Amino acid sequence: MSMREPGLCVVDIEKGELRGATNRYTKTMADLAGLYEDEAAYQAVLAELGDKVVYEVTDYKPSADAGDMIIGVTRMIPGKVGREYFLTRGHIHANPNRPEMYYGESGHGIMLLESPAGEIRTVEIGPRSLCYVPPYWIHRSVNVGTTDLVMTFAYPADSGQDYDIIAKAGGMRSRIVDDGKGGWAAVDNDGYQFRPKDLVEAIMAR
Repeated sequence: MSMREPGLCVVDIEKGELRGATNRYTKTMADLAGLYEDEAAYQAVLAELGDKVVYEVTDYKPSADAGDMIIGVTRMIPGKVGREYFLTRGHIHANPNRPEMYYGESGHGIMLLESPAGEIRTVEIGPRSLCYVPPYWIHRSVNVGTTDLVMTFAYPADSGQDYDIIAKAGGMRSRIVDDGKGGWAAVDNDGYQFRPKDLVEAIMAR
């Protein structure tokens, strides 16, 4: 096997991007249809923001080989749809036994995590805090602050992403909302459907 050359990327906190990245993707509010509980509020925010980027990811992918690493930066603007804070689509890794880490660069966020069986965890992320996402956990980032949420991340290159696991369950089991007291709260998602036992077992066996 041929040796790869070392690489260098720079985290630009002000721009919320990785300089030297090999890939960039963006999401507008139109790309997030169906994720929020209040459809009327979603349509109002969609009309207000238009094509403005809600969140974007820049990453450095040397390869997709097992044993390699993908690194990158995600940036999400602040805002709410009704009482619900802006969020990412969220995913589980296609190879679900792969972990991930997120390092807070700026802003105030929540990592919302859900096990395949529907257990919920929340981890607050701020500057210089590091969130470890263990294998098998579905995870979604939420911006509960008033400024851009910027995080550096890293995960094994052969992890892959599976977004459908959330959509097929009617969303994640909890939503992160404004608590009316200047903070946030995790509340039940009324549309959530627990995954069948055989599906949970199949995921955990991979």
